[in-house]
Amino acid sequence: MNKPFSSGPFPRRTFLQHSFTTMAGLPLLSTAEIFSEKKHATFKQMNTTPNDNNKSMIGQYGPWAVDQMTDPPLLSFRRDEFSDLDSWRSAAAQKVMECMVPPLVPDIPEVTLHRQYEYDGLIVEEMSWQLPFGRPTEAVVLKPKNAQGKLPAVLGMHDHGGDKYQGKRKIVKTQDELPVFQEEIQELLYEGQPWANELARQGYVVLVHDVFTFGSRRVMYQDVDGFEWGPLLTDRTDDNPEDPDNVRAYNTWAAEHEHIMAKSLFSAGMCWPGVFVAEDRAALDILCRRNDVDTERVGCVGLSGGGLRTAYLGGLDTRIKASVCAGWMTTWADLILNKCFTHTWMVYIPLISRYLAFPEIYGLRAPLPTMVLNNNHDTLFTLSEMQRADTMLGDVFEKAGARDRYDCRFYDGPHKFNKQMQKEAFEWLDKWLG
Repeated sequence: MNKPFSSGPFPRRTFLQHSFTTMAGLPLLSTAEIFSEKKHATFKQMNTTPNDNNKSMIGQYGPWAVDQMTDPPLLSFRRDEFSDLDSWRSAAAQKVMECMVPPLVPDIPEVTLHRQYEYDGLIVEEMSWQLPFGRPTEAVVLKPKNAQGKLPAVLGMHDHGGDKYQGKRKIVKTQDELPVFQEEIQELLYEGQPWANELARQGYVVLVHDVFTFGSRRVMYQDVDGFEWGPLLTDRTDDNPEDPDNVRAYNTWAAEHEHIMAKSLFSAGMCWPGVFVAEDRAALDILCRRNDVDTERVGCVGLSGGGLRTAYLGGLDTRIKASVCAGWMTTWADLILNKCFTHTWMVYIPLISRYLAFPEIYGLRAPLPTMVLNNNHDTLFTLSEMQRADTMLGDVFEKAGARDRYDCRFYDGPHKFNKQMQKEAFEWLDKWLG
């Protein structure tokens, strides 16, 4: 179908300290150093680009690598030769799709509803669907109890968070007592507020699905048993997976397996973002097919890896009428020089930097309403490059005659999507979708 563009309980925070820093590629600092909002001096030091221009993550090769990219890139709307927004978008989006090569999902998947119930003022639907590859995708839909008619809707994008064992569970709550690993990541990144629930309470249909290699879509030990590539953790099995020790062990294993998956995808002529887009568009198909959804009022929101997915899906699919990308906006130069070690293989689209700056992929959605939320002391990025990305997006929307439809905000503190950020994101969605 063609579509538009150790044993015993963990001490508090120990689980997330281990898994987040390992999987996201952050330096192995203490939790206080990474996440405490009182440690701004530490964050400022880590967010500073080296003064010596010959220093980079790849030594003196850094400036040379950056110089291989034209600025503005070949298909940047900031170039003088592009004046017509629609023509530029068509050409640039086609190039992104050529480089991304999403796998084919020929039809809208059939949905199986497993359970429907009420929780905390919401109707909860637990469902799944089968894609042409992998195990079934599990998802949750949340909406207000007693809601009538067609509602605005949001595709909720879960984060990476150093935790592939979980997917959708990181941003939803459907029972009072949560496993320690689910509760702690919600506290750590979302100030204890699972934002999908909060947004649904404000009048939205919210669909959150597990994406490729997360949650129900994760690679199981049994599927790779017998392959000698590294730390297989042969003492672990898929039995009793909810034991926190097993969750931690799985995430450690999955951190190493990510290299295997990325190399395999590249060998197959694919890349991780392409698989993400294919799966996210299938979820968007399912959301838009619902009788309780107003398809002219659909958005997407995500933090971190979910922000990355928001940038890619929001840039390529015009059904997303408003979007909020939190905690994932920078430049390719930042990754080359300073921060590639803090990121996963899930970021990269081969060759695309010759044609578009990273922010400009998100900017393909201009003039549709577009928001970016950054954290000043986010150790995943360099502050100056987050600011430069803001300038790039602002220039794209200015040239498109839609400067009022782009908003970028900076917050003190570390990597997060806390209550204040959620509030302002929801206000943005209400402005354009409510």
